[in-house]
Amino acid sequence: MSRVAIVAALEREVRPLVKEWQVSEKESEGRRYRFFEKDDLVLVCGGIGPEAARRAAEAVIALYAPSVIYSVGFAGAVDPGLKVADILRPLRVVNASDGSSVTLDRGQGVLVSFGSVASTAQKARLRDSFAAQAVDMEASAVARAAEARGVGFALVKVISDEFNFDFPSMERFVDRDGRFLEGRFALWAALRPWLWPRVAKLARNSSRASSALCDRLRKLPSESKSTGSSVPTMEAVDHP
Repeated sequence: MSRVAIVAALEREVRPLVKEWQVSEKESEGRRYRFFEKDDLVLVCGGIGPEAARRAAEAVIALYAPSVIYSVGFAGAVDPGLKVADILRPLRVVNASDGSSVTLDRGQGVLVSFGSVASTAQKARLRDSFAAQAVDMEASAVARAAEARGVGFALVKVISDEFNFDFPSMERFVDRDGRFLEGRFALWAALRPWLWPRVAKLARNSSRASSALCDRLRKLPSESKSTGSSVPTMEAVDHP
């Protein structure tokens, strides 16, 4: 049994970390998942969005019984001062859909989980409503799964797009299981040359963010032994 579980959205976020880990496929609740394992760590890429993250978190808890589960991956900057590859360890995670939140034992700032990729205008509203520094889609769902099963929760996020970086809606390229349809996106982008500079910048930013995130995640085994974690409790919060 692995003591520390990690849930990411996409493999490209964590590929430098897991490229030499042992890989296995297992089924949970009728879905098959690829698990990457090394020593006391197990990592699963559940897909994009809260539902995909929740299912993946529930699967890794059911199959590996970890003592702590980490939500890791890319986040968008809501604070204009944050830059690509900045690492975040938020103190609080807020679910934008219902205002519930979880406060961790340690960390700094607020991460808000939003139901879609946030535009610049949406980032500004999230910052003003929740006093947030960054936005993701999955952390709150992983926290809920951990709370429901009495598992410790922690998170590590990395900025992959800065506050003023805007891109057309990506939801059309995500299937119902949270998988990113890379071929469909590549064809769509290839037919829109005015987007090529932004696509290239997105790829560069993603690569930098992935490298920084994986460097940080390599420290998890020693960190978990020295600091531990607590079971999260979701609380209602007031916001404008």
